[in-house]
Order: sequence, then C-alpha cells, then structure tokens
Amino acid sequence: MKTISNWLSWITAAAGAWASTAAWAVKDLPGGPAVNQLNLHPAVTKIAEEQAWLHWFMLILCTVIFVAVFAVMFYSIWKHRKSVGHKPANFHESVTVEIIWTIVPFIIVILMALPATKVLVAQKDTTNADLTIKATGYQWKWGYDYLKGEGEGIAFISSLDSSHRAMSDSGAKGVVPDDYLLKVDNPLVVPVGRKVRIITTANDVIHAWMVPAFGVKQDAIPGFVRDTWFRAEKTGDFYGQCAELCGKEHAYMPIHVKVVSDQDYAKWVDAEKKKLAAKADDPSKVWTLADLAARGEKVYAGNCAACHQASGKGAGAIKPIDGSAVALDADKGKMIAVLLNGQNNGAMPAWKQLSDTEIAAVITYTKNNWSNKTGQLVQPADVKAARN
Repeated sequence: MKTISNWLSWITAAAGAWASTAAWAVKDLPGGPAVNQLNLHPAVTKIAEEQAWLHWFMLILCTVIFVAVFAVMFYSIWKHRKSVGHKPANFHESVTVEIIWTIVPFIIVILMALPATKVLVAQKDTTNADLTIKATGYQWKWGYDYLKGEGEGIAFISSLDSSHRAMSDSGAKGVVPDDYLLKVDNPLVVPVGRKVRIITTANDVIHAWMVPAFGVKQDAIPGFVRDTWFRAEKTGDFYGQCAELCGKEHAYMPIHVKVVSDQDYAKWVDAEKKKLAAKADDPSKVWTLADLAARGEKVYAGNCAACHQASGKGAGAIKPIDGSAVALDADKGKMIAVLLNGQNNGAMPAWKQLSDTEIAAVITYTKNNWSNKTGQLVQPADVKAARN
C-alpha cells in the first residue's frame, strides 16, 4: 500500500508540474517559438527558406536510402534463408557490384553537395550590405553599434526586460506572457527588404548571435570578428537567443529584432539620434552628489542589478557591493578600475561601453546607497582621466 501511495503522490506531483508548465505556453509567439513546435521557424528570409528546403530534401533523401537499403537487406535475408533450402553462393568478387556501389553513392553525394554548397556560399556573402551593425556579446546582454548606412553612429545595449527577470526570480508563478524571457529593453531595429550585415564579437566569453527565422547563427568570439547577414522580407518582431553556453545567465540573453518599414525606420533613426544628442554629457561638467546618485540608480538597475541584486547583496559567487571593501575605500580609483577593466578573470566584466558620466554615476550611487554612506563623489572627469 505504501508503494502505491508513493506512486500516486509522484503521479499527482508530475501532473501538477505539467499542468503549471502547460499554463505558461498558452499561444504561439509570432517570430519566436510556437507551442509544440517540431519544425523549423517560419522563414522570413530567402536564406532561411533555402535552409528549410535543404532540411527536407536531405531528410527525405536519407529516409529513402535507409528504407531501400534495409528493405533489400531484410528481403534478401528472408528470401534466401537456409531453412527453405538456399545455399550460400561462393564467389570472391564482382566488378559490376564494385562499380555500382562506388558510382551510386558518388552521385548521391554530388546531389546533396551541390544545393548545400550553393546555400552555404550565399550565407557567407556579406558584400554590398545596406547596413552594417556590430553585435557585441557581454555577460549577459548584447551591444549594438550601427557602423555603416542609415543610422550610422547609433549605439545601445540590449538587455532582458527587468520585469521578466523579476518574474523568473520569483519562480514565474501564474500566467506568464508569450514572450517570456525574450522581451528586451532595446530591440535591434532594421528596415525591411534591406541587406543587413551583422559583425559579431564578444567582450568576455564566447557568445552566439542567433535568430532562427532569419536562418542566422554566428559565434561571437573575444578578440575575433566574424560576420553574417540577413534580408528580412516582412515586417514584424523576431526573436532569438545566445546559442553558446556563456555562463550562469546564459538563459537571460535574448535577441529581439524589430523589422519595420523604411518610413518607420527613418523615424526611429531620427528619434535615436536625438536621444544620443541628449545623452552626450559633457565629461567636464561638475555634478552634485544627489544628481549623480539619481542617475546612477537607473544605470545600476539596467546593468548591475541582474547580478548584484537590487539590494546590493549579490548572490552565490557574485560578491555583494553593500559593505564591500572597494565601495568603502577612500581611493575611488580602485572602483573606477574595476568598472573599466573588470576583475576575477572576467567574472566581473568590464563596462567600458558605458559613458564617463554613467560610470561616475553608478559608482557614486553604490558608494552612497544601502549601508554604504561614504559621502564620496566620483565626477565624469575622474573616469575620463582613468580611461586615458
């Protein structure tokens, strides 16, 4: 009876877990994963269409070969078995058979290689791009720099939406949105119908930039520059994730590409350039502690809280900032060096991509928040001097 009771308890728990999980995946996410998805993502680029065609071509061809070979083999075994009086043939070689089983596989390999090579070569042709964007992998977010084409000079960091991170930290109880752990604060925006070259690299460890609907997956390797491209043929939101195991926050590094019309893209570029102009802080400006701390709170929430927690207490191997020696140290240069260069072999990444004002603000905030009531102030000029 005890065994039966244990089994019933296990089945009940499993059913409850399945039911709670099933409640999450309510609807398909256009441009992202679908409920019970078995096939490739619906293609929105020619390359992705070719990849899907190749997938089915190879699968069907290999299935036909498998069935044909094993059908002949099993038929021969059954038809010529000893129990019905057949005796084994006694021969050493057959030139005809040798030629057949050399030529036929060769033809099959050529039939497979020709279309695959065509698609592979097309995937690598990044010439004549309308836009060139650098995607830099960080632990654990993406940095985008528009290097060439309309929007040149725009740069921003794209991180998992903080509400989704909080939802995950709480165990994702109840109903979660269809884009759970795929929503970001700043999506990559590109125009429809234009060739977009993506240059990938990384700041710390190996990442991989992947958007299945585009048929794109390219490793981002520290110290190396790789590239790929896509041309989206329809507008909409398309999702992917880092496809290389890059550390404990690997699951929280989504990619969101928003494909818009030419007119909407021009409006977005204009708005982003106005934002950049507004954010172009004068590094020689002298700030008050209150203003810097207020600015630093936003920088901390968007970049640091994911690891160090909103409370500054850290988690697991992540060291706390609240009460830390470097935050309390009177030498502000030590904390500036940590943010500019990182430490502990990349466990704490470098944050050189932040502006001088943003780094000064977040340091000032951490030195004067929680129990860290140092009264110390770091000015943007201090950070600028440390960079040099």
